[in-house]
Amino acid sequence: MGIDLPLIWAVVIIFGIMMYVIMDGFDLGIGILFPFVKGERDRDVMMNTVAPVWDGNETWLVLGGAGLFGAFPLAYSVVLSALYLPLILMLIGLIFRGVAFEFRFKAKAEKRHLWDKAFIGGSLTATFFQGVALGAFIDGFEVVNRQFAGGSLDWFTPFTMFCGLALIAAYALLGCTWLIMKTEGKLQEQMHDLARPLAFVVLAVIGVVSIWTPLAHADIAARWFTLPNLFWFLPVPILVLVTMYGLFRAVARNANYTPFILTLVLIFLGYSGLGISLWPNIVPPSISIWDAASPPQSQGFMLVGTLFIIPLILVYTFWSYYVFRGKVTHDDGYH
Repeated sequence: MGIDLPLIWAVVIIFGIMMYVIMDGFDLGIGILFPFVKGERDRDVMMNTVAPVWDGNETWLVLGGAGLFGAFPLAYSVVLSALYLPLILMLIGLIFRGVAFEFRFKAKAEKRHLWDKAFIGGSLTATFFQGVALGAFIDGFEVVNRQFAGGSLDWFTPFTMFCGLALIAAYALLGCTWLIMKTEGKLQEQMHDLARPLAFVVLAVIGVVSIWTPLAHADIAARWFTLPNLFWFLPVPILVLVTMYGLFRAVARNANYTPFILTLVLIFLGYSGLGISLWPNIVPPSISIWDAASPPQSQGFMLVGTLFIIPLILVYTFWSYYVFRGKVTHDDGYH
């Protein structure tokens, strides 16, 4: 039996994107939560919780994009052709977020509010258009003769707009529970107060997306609700409800670490549900990972380097988070 290189590369890309969603998710979530926190010192603490690690988190996005380009060039060409505008706007948002992150600490007090607004705007823009791209991916792309045959605004639909707002809520919850874990005092109390309504919003949007998606796509409905698939996949929504219940309880008892861990579990379950709905199609609704794969020689050549670099990224990531573990206070400053 030969090695299934497209399957291996699909796992690599899925892992890379999942790592990005988790790690850059709470970074962007902090920017989304900035308007709810007015004190400059508290905002400094919020940014200092991710100051040593935020730029390294985006390594996973680069890995996922480069892997898609090399291992699945058909998917890369179709997805980018279909989503040029939302992806460009996402990148512009990330640029504004990154520049604001660096310059805010160096700006004079009277100019700092400008960088705060850039940080908020960049975080909201990047998150919203990530969600839009995700919604468009779920909706699928029109492909003729292995080329994108749709329009430049096919991604602009009510469902994709809702997905953009839904991801803002999810990242806000992720950032909120991260700050619960990393801060103390009044800022932590404020995040505990925000976590409960944010969790309700996230639960609501998960429910809406879970109903909307099968109603709009008969193939996804068949995947979830035909037997015996229904019994195999039923644990996912059950685990979502159990996790959300645990999150509410953890927030109610003012836990430090449990809310963030349970939010990560929630993100993973949502990601799993997406995978169940679309697998094995890398260009929904009908192009599989095997149909879109590059030649085995190309995939094998890239895999050698990838299997070498991923452990290095993991070690670097673990080490950076380990060094800067613990609470961040008003007296700490990483810039």
